[in-house]
Amino acid sequence: MTRRAVLLSLVTGVLLASVSPAHATGYRYWSFWDRTGTTWTYATQGPSTEVPSDGDVQGFRFAVSEDSSDATKPRGSASFTGICADTPAREGRKRVALVLDFGTAADAPSGETPPAGRAECASVPRNATTAEALASVAEPLRYSTNALLCAVSGYPETGCGEPVAEHADKGTGSEKSGSDPGPSVGLFAGLAAIAVLGAAAVWQTRRRRNAP
Repeated sequence: MTRRAVLLSLVTGVLLASVSPAHATGYRYWSFWDRTGTTWTYATQGPSTEVPSDGDVQGFRFAVSEDSSDATKPRGSASFTGICADTPAREGRKRVALVLDFGTAADAPSGETPPAGRAECASVPRNATTAEALASVAEPLRYSTNALLCAVSGYPETGCGEPVAEHADKGTGSEKSGSDPGPSVGLFAGLAAIAVLGAAAVWQTRRRRNAP
């Protein structure tokens, strides 16, 4: 291998080692959940197509997530008997317990404050979808042109599934931001190392030329 090839290999290695992504892209949106016993499961259908049964518990959570595997679950305890205890059963109708978690200040759009979470018991016709049950207790709702749920009880006022640059380590609890912090320290270190390697290569070339 020539000295030039060795230098190129070293430079590539330095760049790969020193430049790492500091952020991952997430999306700010309302996620939809089904509850079985004490476990929340990400819904396999959207609220406009799922038809819940009488006694079901479903939840909505506003947060920044990369995808369904990264989505944040609704908080707090939830049981059908606790939520619908004061809503009597009626002929031809069903009761669906809905948990509404408006998320945290860290996930809120700029200038907005999330309302306190709450639980509602929706009494709706037997064939009603989850979206219809939600509309009966949490209007105004807002949807995108492709039926993505954008707002529950008017929150948030604007935006719908927009990308948000967030810290990859969600456990830090730091404020998420869409701003780019600029080049990392590792990048500058890598560039400095490249300059040193380049100077060494020039020195070696001149040394060979001046050798007797």
